Amino acid sequence: MFESCVVDARIAPDPWKKNRNSMTHCKNVFEAILRYGHDEDFVPNEDEMFSSTDAPAGSQEKIEVLRRRVELGQPLWHTTDRVDYSGLTGAIRPRE
Repeated sequence: MFESCVVDARIAPDPWKKNRNSMTHCKNVFEAILRYGHDEDFVPNEDEMFSSTDAPAGSQEKIEVLRRRVELGQPLWHTTDRVDYSGLTGAIRPRE
């Protein structure tokens, strides 16, 4: 799937870094798919590390959780993730 490369057995390769650097040489998305394949057959990994989050949507914490889930090959959404903003307090900006 990837172009051949030499990997030191003592160091785990970072596939995201390899893809980012290599894909800069692709002319378009179709060339990238031909060169590296696609994720059409991707099946998320729901292991013991896959847990829900109480972080509200759009928060830095929630974005970090989603980013980490992608890195680990987990589903983006957990069935018990927070779905609303109830119970949260925030700063109120006074009207002018």
